[in-house]
Amino acid sequence: MKYYEDIHIGDKVVTPGKTLTDATVTLMVALVGYTQPIFHDEEFARQTPFKGRIIPGLVIVLVAGGLAEQAGFWEGATIGLVGLENIKFPIPARPGDTIRVEMEIISKKETSKPDRGLVWDRKTCRNQRGEVVAVADFIHLARRRPRA
Repeated sequence: MKYYEDIHIGDKVVTPGKTLTDATVTLMVALVGYTQPIFHDEEFARQTPFKGRIIPGLVIVLVAGGLAEQAGFWEGATIGLVGLENIKFPIPARPGDTIRVEMEIISKKETSKPDRGLVWDRKTCRNQRGEVVAVADFIHLARRRPRA
């Protein structure tokens, strides 16, 4: 079990990659309900400045959260995600890209309740070429170590 006190500013994790296949992207776009043709219509998307389909940025943020969880850093520590800040999408991710996440703890703050604290981590998502496709600061409510 990890607690707020075990998490330190500067802690880092790099996740394994996850390839977002065409089928995965199609399923996620449909599940979430995105209707813009740039996400699901290749012929339309070829006529845009992107020259092909792109993945919605918020889908990349969702994948980033899952990859960080799979890496095990937050195992047992979090009560929940309470916010997202400073979300940026410098370039689009595309179907077929392999995404990996570099996560770093950037801030912590005690709360008025002695059993929890806030922890900010920055997730930088890169594609297989090392290009940054998304950056977001995640705010977690973390368990504090029980006092004896």
